[in-house]
Amino acid sequence: MNNEKLDTNQKALRINMDAKKYGTFAEIGAGQEVARWFFHVGGAAGTVAKTISAYDMGVSDAIYGPSQRYVSQQRLASMLDYEFNLLLERLNAARGAKCTFFVFADTVATHSFTRHEKGQGWMGIRFQSELYEEPSEIIIHVHMLDTENVREQEALGIMGVNLIHGAFYSHEMPEVLIGSLMDGLTRERIEVDMIRFSGPAFRGVDNRLMSLQLVQQGLTDAAMFTAAGEVVQPADVLYKKAVLVERGSFRPIINTTLDMLERAQEQFLQEPEMKGEEPAVLMEMTLRNLLSESGIDHKDFLARVDILSALGKTVLISNFGRYYRLVAYIARYTHKPTGIVLGVPSLKEIFDEKFYTDLEGGLLESLGRLFKSEVKLYVYPWRDPATGEVVTAQNMKVAPQQRQLYSYLLENKCIESITKHNVEYLPIFSRDVLARIQAGDRSWEKMVPPLIVEMIKKNRLFGYQEQLECSKI
Repeated sequence: MNNEKLDTNQKALRINMDAKKYGTFAEIGAGQEVARWFFHVGGAAGTVAKTISAYDMGVSDAIYGPSQRYVSQQRLASMLDYEFNLLLERLNAARGAKCTFFVFADTVATHSFTRHEKGQGWMGIRFQSELYEEPSEIIIHVHMLDTENVREQEALGIMGVNLIHGAFYSHEMPEVLIGSLMDGLTRERIEVDMIRFSGPAFRGVDNRLMSLQLVQQGLTDAAMFTAAGEVVQPADVLYKKAVLVERGSFRPIINTTLDMLERAQEQFLQEPEMKGEEPAVLMEMTLRNLLSESGIDHKDFLARVDILSALGKTVLISNFGRYYRLVAYIARYTHKPTGIVLGVPSLKEIFDEKFYTDLEGGLLESLGRLFKSEVKLYVYPWRDPATGEVVTAQNMKVAPQQRQLYSYLLENKCIESITKHNVEYLPIFSRDVLARIQAGDRSWEKMVPPLIVEMIKKNRLFGYQEQLECSKI
């Protein structure tokens, strides 16, 4: 049965027939849709100790304590804490020797026509994987994308059953568990944009890799974690904030990368709309940035993340090949200004019409999507290695039929050159630095921030080889 792909009924029945699983369901919002599955398939008396749905805010506060927001991670945590402690207090003496305990909880808000908001919420399970063991936990954040409340409720119920079943029977294979969350569902119906594992059942699990799995397996388009390595729901970082984002492979971070970001940030802060506000700064890696011939190397991925974390940067992992998709993603959380930091080669790609043959409006449609809100591209100059010519946003050549359009974007300050750049950094390219690191050519050390040099050498990152002094830059 473990190798079979079960439907929602079969998963719920399997749990009900497992005499070693016993627990509580606590659900706020969208009805008791998860618990309903276990009653529907029969045999729930062997699984369900209690169900509770504290809808009224006063009742909810009286049980779980006050909360600033009722659909929040804080409220979910208080629900899991309270219900699990109560379960042990009441039943551990009588049942602790023959079953493991669990609490499933969710707090969600379905689609609101009055607030014009889509459904979203938090869902989690705290469970023992062995008798008397300290509990483990999985927490997820979901976006419900159906336009009818009854459909949202159905999707929520299926997701909850998938989460409980995965926790019980796939906790030793968290990548499999993540994939199983979408059983019986599609991305058109629901999205999981944050997941966090903790506790003894998940020793050795790196939640940054689990965030990568969410994107790789198509549960979301992007996932985020802080410099401290904490996975976060994107709204916690982006909500009503101006955003500055730099895309790259960061393999490794070079002096040019940081100069691009710092000079762009200086100009971004001078924008009249900023009014002294500090933006959320993101370093974005796309799946394309991470792919090699053998797939995605998790050790290499974590090396890149570690050096970004050492520099205090928030990391965004995405499958956004096109910049307008990145802009649309940010616009889900904020309508404040967005700045994108990029080099001349990336700007040339944006104006390459061959990338937009799948769009009815081609290049024009892509640019319309990119610049439809308060978005500005900050462009770092590029020196042509063959000719030595320095190309900027102002003198970059585009196709003849694009010249008037490009001039329009420059004149309206949708595209702006990064001015106070360090000319010494123009000849430095990540691929060249990587080759020098792997060849043992110590000249790379002058091309990389000192803190990152020490990390690369200490942890032997990116194929680092020790060798005597070699050629200079």
